[in-house]
Amino acid sequence: MKTEEDDLLVYDEDEAVKFILSHLPEEAKSTIDDTMVEYVLDVIYEYYDENGLIDEDTTEEASIDEEDMLKYIQKCAKKDAMKLTEEQILLILEGEFNYGQSLGIYD
Repeated sequence: MKTEEDDLLVYDEDEAVKFILSHLPEEAKSTIDDTMVEYVLDVIYEYYDENGLIDEDTTEEASIDEEDMLKYIQKCAKKDAMKLTEEQILLILEGEFNYGQSLGIYD
């Protein structure tokens, strides 16, 4: 039986970055680089952690407020002087979700 812990072990941030970059729409490939993707992934993990969505002791599915997560990422990006547009963040989030789906982490 596959557990959420197994899923977390297969989640490889380097592979996630490659996956996201390779699945971007052609027109976005010139405006989004690996540094941006790594930054957004790090902020996503911070968001999960701060909101209690990463709990190794449970396999319950967390419900994620995508609008709230977007606002959180935008706030962090502004604070950290990362020049990311809303569209870029959304494309990276979509790529991260698709990567997670490919591993069976997200339904």
